[in-house]
Amino acid sequence: MDHHRFFPLHEGIALRDLADRVGMQLVSVEAGSKLVRSVAPVYRAQEGDICYLVSRKYRDELETCQATAIICSADIEPFVPDHVAVLRTKTPHAAFATVGGLLHPEALQPLKVTENGISPKACIHETAKLEAGVVVEPFAVIGANAEIGEGSHIGANTVIGPDVKIGRNCSVASGATIFCAYIGNNVIIHTGARIGQDGFGFAPGPAGMIKMVQVGRVIIQDNVDIGANTTIDRGAMDDTVIGEGTKIDNLVQIGHNVRIGRHTALASGVGIAGSTRVGSGVQIGGAAGINGHITIGDGAQIAGMSGVVTSVPAGARYGGFPARPLQDFLRESADIMNRAQARRKKKDAHNG
Repeated sequence: MDHHRFFPLHEGIALRDLADRVGMQLVSVEAGSKLVRSVAPVYRAQEGDICYLVSRKYRDELETCQATAIICSADIEPFVPDHVAVLRTKTPHAAFATVGGLLHPEALQPLKVTENGISPKACIHETAKLEAGVVVEPFAVIGANAEIGEGSHIGANTVIGPDVKIGRNCSVASGATIFCAYIGNNVIIHTGARIGQDGFGFAPGPAGMIKMVQVGRVIIQDNVDIGANTTIDRGAMDDTVIGEGTKIDNLVQIGHNVRIGRHTALASGVGIAGSTRVGSGVQIGGAAGINGHITIGDGAQIAGMSGVVTSVPAGARYGGFPARPLQDFLRESADIMNRAQARRKKKDAHNG
């Protein structure tokens, strides 16, 4: 299987240079001139590849490893075969992420149809303002008075609405739609994302549900990543805000007037109802549901599949449905399983 068709091999980086640039210790100095050109999982890594390992429970994979080098911590180093150079670090996951970006920088951005210029097949309003170096792919539509900063890339079939402002060095992948939004610098928006549509607001009336107007905006600060097919509703009368450095996975729903702090991470399938405040440094696991009009404090962690119905204190770890302190949830779950097991044993003994 050709693993490099879409992301070609790097011309090569010497291990000594890699260690210096990333802040790792090359254990075998004589291996410093060896080149690595790509990344691979431990079990199938070959010469020219670099891999990483963070847990001893996967050390059996090292038996088939033919990598040029591996990134790992000191406690895993004794299990590494002699023919594999070791780059020692206390943070192998983060170090490997940095190395991967150096070897395959093109994979850090959404894939592009064209690399340069403005396609004659794009539809750009005469009042739109595009700075130097903006790339616009075929069939993209850019509305009146929209502004796009230098170095940004607008994918095929993307729609940028009137008066939208997009900062510099942003990447908007194919098929995304952006309305009623101001977007900072170095933002990545993946395929099919929907930003700035009206939120879910209806008032019960004598004849049924009456639609509420949604006249707010979406504000996305610098260095935010937004996953494929994620939706971010504009505010009703205020703004929906995504803080600097926040990372949002695919298929996430963020309701109107939600405010998310800096460097927060939301895994796939998370849903946040309107007007909730999520702090900075929060981590929310996949498919968790967050009630509206509550607050998730700074640094809180929410386990996947949880249902959060009340506010969560800063730094707390919550899980379950309804979500509660994680240790309480785990203890209660264990108690339920123990009781069920005891009942089964009692029943089996009676039937026996």
